[in-house]
Amino acid sequence: MFMDNVINYEHTKSVIENAKKLTTKDRKKLSKSVYCGPQKSFPCNDCKHVSAAKAYLGRSKFSASTKKKIATCINKKAKQLGCGSANKAKAFVEYPKFISLSYEEKKLYSSEIFKETKHIVDESIKTPEKDLVFD
Repeated sequence: MFMDNVINYEHTKSVIENAKKLTTKDRKKLSKSVYCGPQKSFPCNDCKHVSAAKAYLGRSKFSASTKKKIATCINKKAKQLGCGSANKAKAFVEYPKFISLSYEEKKLYSSEIFKETKHIVDESIKTPEKDLVFD
């Protein structure tokens, strides 16, 4: 279940290495509609850059709402360009270091008590005035 949300670092690394680096001159030539983020971030002019945008979105420091908008744009560009990947850009990737965790840590993160506790903490963050209640 959690493995669906894990970044495949080897794939990400190869995508980034294969993507042509856009020079400042190249970026200036591109239309504003090619970009999926504020201030011309996340260029999606071809499938390689769409893949790189998907890989980097989770690492960006944008707010959750901005990341959702960017993810929607990236997915739209991928469809328009006919990029073959079934993986969609996600605004939030849960536990990006899950692959490097030990067996015991993976087991803990997969446990029901961890999921319940995480849900309670997430709810308390959304509504700080509410007291934490454990059954």
